[in-house]
Amino acid sequence: MEPQLHRVFVANGEMHAQQVRAFLEANGIDTVERGESLRNTHGLTIDGLGAVEIYVAETNLWRARSLLESADAGKFLLAEEPDKPQTT
Repeated sequence: MEPQLHRVFVANGEMHAQQVRAFLEANGIDTVERGESLRNTHGLTIDGLGAVEIYVAETNLWRARSLLESADAGKFLLAEEPDKPQTT
């Protein structure tokens, strides 16, 4: 029996989708994407033509949504580069 999939994110284009998928998959959550094929052949992102829906299994739904909400709140921002030692 196929697992029930749930949409957790709608990306604006292929690059955005790949970033979100990589983030979820780096946290152990398998993803599936669905979207308009024109985004691959023409790179369209106008009026939803380039939209990519990202789905996860029901068993990962809560965790995926929690991670995405945390990222949206800025909890996963990269730290600034630490001060470099000064040379004399």
